[in-house]
This record gives sequence, structure tokens and C-alpha cells, in this order.
Amino acid sequence: MFSKFTSILQHAVEALAPSLPLQEDFVYHWKAITHYYIETSDDKAPVTDTNIPSHLEQMLDILIQEENELDFGETGPCMEYLLHHKILETLYTLGKADCPPGMKQQVLAFYTKLLGRIRQPLLPHINVHRPVQNKLKPFASKGESDVVTEDTLKGQDSLTTDTRQASLPEDLSGSIGMEPTEMEDDLPHQPDDLSTRLDQLNVTSLPEASASRPHQDYNLVNSLLNLTRSPDGRIAVKACEGLMLLVSLPEPAAAKCLTQSTCLCELLTDRLASLYKALPQSVDPLDIETVEAINWGLDSYSHKEDASAFPGKRALISFLSWFDYCDQLIKEAQKSAAVALARAVRERFFIGVMEPQLMQTSEMGILTSTALLHRIVRQVTSDVLLQEMVSFILGEQREPETLAEINRHPLRHRLIEHCDHISDEISIMTLRMFEHLLQKPNEHILYNLVLRNLEERNYTEYKPLCPEDKDVVENGLIAGAVDLEEDPLFTDLSPENTLSNQEWLSSSPPTTPEHPKNDGKTEVHKIVNSFLCLVPDEAKSSYQVEGTGYDTYLRDAHRQFRDYCSICLRWEWPGSPKALEKCNLEAAFFEGHFLKVLFDRMGRILDQPYDVNLQVTSVLSRLSLFPHPHIHEYLLDPYVNLASGCRSLFSVIVRVVGDLMVRIQRIPDFTPKLLLVRKRLLGLEPEGPMIDHMTLLEGVIVLEEFCKELAAIAFVKYHTSSTP
Repeated sequence: MFSKFTSILQHAVEALAPSLPLQEDFVYHWKAITHYYIETSDDKAPVTDTNIPSHLEQMLDILIQEENELDFGETGPCMEYLLHHKILETLYTLGKADCPPGMKQQVLAFYTKLLGRIRQPLLPHINVHRPVQNKLKPFASKGESDVVTEDTLKGQDSLTTDTRQASLPEDLSGSIGMEPTEMEDDLPHQPDDLSTRLDQLNVTSLPEASASRPHQDYNLVNSLLNLTRSPDGRIAVKACEGLMLLVSLPEPAAAKCLTQSTCLCELLTDRLASLYKALPQSVDPLDIETVEAINWGLDSYSHKEDASAFPGKRALISFLSWFDYCDQLIKEAQKSAAVALARAVRERFFIGVMEPQLMQTSEMGILTSTALLHRIVRQVTSDVLLQEMVSFILGEQREPETLAEINRHPLRHRLIEHCDHISDEISIMTLRMFEHLLQKPNEHILYNLVLRNLEERNYTEYKPLCPEDKDVVENGLIAGAVDLEEDPLFTDLSPENTLSNQEWLSSSPPTTPEHPKNDGKTEVHKIVNSFLCLVPDEAKSSYQVEGTGYDTYLRDAHRQFRDYCSICLRWEWPGSPKALEKCNLEAAFFEGHFLKVLFDRMGRILDQPYDVNLQVTSVLSRLSLFPHPHIHEYLLDPYVNLASGCRSLFSVIVRVVGDLMVRIQRIPDFTPKLLLVRKRLLGLEPEGPMIDHMTLLEGVIVLEEFCKELAAIAFVKYHTSSTP
């Protein structure tokens, strides 16, 4: 009580006394602290009962006032005094001995406020970063709650700038407060004689060893990494924020130091791997998919309070939360640091841990690992990490596919094979993974899976034109049509004056004598009707149910196509197909393994489960939405001249319809049964007795809806491209 009264009285006297020059005032407060150790014999009284906190606060205020009175970058006499007399090192020693009790917290608070409030970069100074990193080192292992705050690091973000009297190692270890040093000898907690002279308390400068040590220990990074494991969520989040600020430093040398001279990459990815391995061997894929959105900074899940908890939920949330942190860390990191971190995730986690799980033969293991991959694909937001993930899943090949592609990137081939797995659950999950992968803003995904096989347009049969046909040619496209597999159902679809791809994907070309302008509205209706007429009337059921017409797909198609266009603009795709005269039409055409599996699945739509059909058609409609002229021609142009032995999406559907027409004749009361199944799927009719040929009837309904969806996409593509 008496000490507090003395402190109040001292403040009153200081307020009434004439103000001293800042340096004299600063030295006065520092000597008042040192005199405490010379004159006081009671070492057990808490520091809060002394004047030390007040003097430290006054010293900090003086340093801030001095900086405000100087131009930015100048060092005043008070700061020079603090650096020259190694005040921070002395404070570190006093705090380490925790004499008087509570001094450790006072010293750390002083460090934090000093680094957070002073604008000029201090950590590069040898007499600053050494005591700071020494002070942090014991806290990392003890889990202290008073850690260096985000504001501290933000205040020192220009850590690699040149400053006065800074002893900065060449490798910039000091630039981020992480110079490797040995810990000074502890002061005795109960010294025999507190009257020891102050110079005995000062810390002698240690010889710099950073240049000679082959394996350096960067305490700030290691401390923050250790604190990310703290059971106190507040501490863990602050430590994660500190690491994020460090990797976002703009200096390339700092990024190199962090990624090459510390264990940052290894510890981040090793923790990711250990959390993945801690997951149960079989987690319900639905739980993986539907578990709430994960945010690394808001992981406050309590298993005891969760009535809907499932086995492994805590482990799953921990894994997804840490993956989200790695993703955000890479997203915020300086460019070279981001590349190094993402590459480490690919090599040490994707390849080292996930790939063996995805390549296994156990159906349960395949399903669980694919569901986790699907969740990761959905969750990733960093472009750099996405690129590494895409390379992991698909490889980096961009030349046209051959059968040898299987050996060049086995994981890609295995995942594509899983789209047609004997297990419907595995097929659906893998297809969903690819569907979400196609929605990611990465050009290599679509090019690797589809475009590289369509680049030469060798799926078309090129016929030189007669002079009288030149007026229907645009950019090398022939206006003739395939005979639609010579199916009599489509002989009324005239191939004349078909819409050119240039009109589909960009504004109509200017009218010239050689290229008279066609009636685009007429042409697009021919294309739309081609899809709408594919399914014969006796196999249609939507017209008898309100709200299931073709127009219901137009709004979704418009929104989705607009979103795809905004993503693809940066990829500089051509507005028109490659001229046939410049294409290598002699090369054998192979649609690629991905389209092959999708077309094979589409060909079996009448014999596959309803959920599988929904997923296959969903992926194909996604592909059709991409605004690339070759994709449009191959997937959405019924009149393309297919080369011998080639198939397109339209020709695959034609074969399905031909098979359907034969099978319809064998099913009594086909139309009433079809309508009943549709109403049950829509929830308009209650479940009742099992209906014969249920799989086929459901397949017919999916086929009809898919054709309407393709018609809507075709119409929206034309309408959007022809509207300014």
C-alpha cells in the first residue's frame, strides 16, 4: 500500500516539476529501475508493489514522443541510449530471473508495446532481436499466454531495411527476430546480495554465430509453430496470425530464410499429415461432405455439446481446419514463399500421404479417401496451392492423350477409372470430385481433361467446298451435317444453313459479299429443336407435369454460363475454331480417357442407377457450359461432320434413343408407368408398389431432362454471345 502511495506521489511531483529534456527524463526513469536492485533488499515483493511498471511505461511514452518529433527513419538520443546501453538485454536478464516476482510479464509487455508502437524497424538491431528471440524461446515450450501480438509483428513488417547500428546477418536471420544464439546464464532467483552493481547485471554481447552454424534455430518461427498447438484457442490463433504475417513479408530474402532455413514447411505439412492419419479408417462420405464449413480461426467445436456428432467428427474438423489454415497461409504469403509452401504440401502430404490411400484397392478406403479429396478440392482457395493440387491429381501433360498416358500419371488414370467403378458410391463420389474440380479457376484442368484432345479438330471430316457453297462457310467450318447415325427419326432435321461456331461464341461477323449474314435466330432454334426432338414423344413425360418444361433450365444456364465466361476470360481462348486447313486431320482422334468414360456411362443411361445418371449428366452439362469453340462444336453441335469411327455427345444420345425405341415396345403401359415414376421422383405421388423396369424408366426421365438442359445451354450461349 505504501509503495502505491509513493508511486502516486511521484507522478504528482513529476507533473508539477519543470519538464526535463527527453533524454534526461529517459535516463532518470531507467536509473530509477536500476537503483531498485541496488537499494532494495526485499526480493519477494511483487513487481506491482514497486515503481518499476510506472518507470517502464514512462520510458515507452518518451520513446514514442521522441519518434513523433523526428522525421521518419531518424533515431533520437533516447533510442540511441536504449540500444547503446543494451537496456533490452538487461531487462531480458531481469525478466528471466523473474525478480521481483512478476518481472517476466512486465518485460514481455514492454517488448510488445515497444515493437508494436514504434514505427521504425527495430528487430534488425542486434541489441533488439537477441533479447526478443531469447525472451520468446522459453515461452514456446511453457505455453505462456502473453505472447508477442499481431500488432507487434505488424509494427515491424519492414524488417529487412537498413537501420543505424544494426548488425544484420547476411541470411537475414536477424531481420525476422530469429538469430540463433545461446541462452545467457540465469540470474539466481534469490540473489545473496541485490546491491550488486548494475554492470554485473548487464549482458555481454555474444559473438554472432549465424554465419558459422550449418543448422540454425530460428526461435520466433519455432515459438510460433509450437504455440499453434496450444490448448488455449486464443493463443493458437494469435500464433497462426503471427506466422501469416511473417510469410507475407514482401522481401524475397525473408521468404527464402523462412522456407529454406527454418522447419516451417516441414512442420506445417507434417502436422497436416498427422491430422489426416488420425482420421478413422472409415468415415461416412456424407459426413465428410456435410460437416459444417471450416474456418481455421474459429475452430471452437465442442464434441460434448454436439448432439449430431458422428465418430471421428472432432478429428475431421481438426484436419479440415488445419488444411484451411495452410491454404490461407499460402494465399497470403509472399510469392516465392507461397510456391515453396504449396510444393511442400504437394510432396509431403498429397503425394506422401494421400496418393497411397487413393491408389489402394479396398473399396471402403477408396471411398473415404476420395471423399476427403473431394472436400479438399471444394475447400481450396489459394491459386498456388490449387495449381499444385491440380498437378497432383492430373499431372502436367498437355499434348494429346494416348494409351501411354496411363503410365505417365497413374493417379489421374485411376481416378478417371473410378468414375466407372463397380461400386456406384465410388463412381458418384469421384464424378463429384471432377465436377467441382472443373469449377476451379485453373485453365490446366479443362485443357488436361478435354481440350488437348480437341485442339486439332480431327473428330471432323473435312470436305473441300464447291464455289457455290462459299457463302455458308465461316472460318473453315462446313455447313453440312452428319447424317445423325442414319437414324430415320432425324431425317426431318435439315442440315442446311446451320449455325456456325463463330456465331455461337462471339458476335456475328460483319456482312460481306463473301459472307452474307445468316438469320441467327432461325439457326439457334434449329439447334435447340435438335436436342428437344431427340427423345420421342412416347418417351416424354415432362409435358404432363407442370413446371418441368425446357424454359425452367434457361435461367440456371444463363447464370452459370456468365460465371464460366468471367473465369475463362483470363485464359485468352479463341473466339472461333481453329481453321480446318491448319488442323492435323490425319491424326487418329481419341476423345481422351475422361470423355471416354463419360460417353460410355452416358451410353448406359437406361441401365444405370438414377443417382449415377444424375451425376454423369451433371458433369457433361458443366463441360458444355465452357465458352471454348471446340467444346461447343464437339458437345453441342448436332450438325458437325464426324470423321469415321468418331463419336460426339449428340451421336451417343442418338444411339441411346435408338435402343430406347426398341425396348419401349416390350414394356406394357410404358407411358403411364413413366408418368408415375416422374411424379414419385418429384414427390407428387407417395411411394407405392415396386414398378417393373424402374431403372430404365428413371433413365428415360434423366435423358429427357438432360436434352432439355443441353438445349437451354445452347440457346443461352448463342443469346449471350450475340448480345453486346
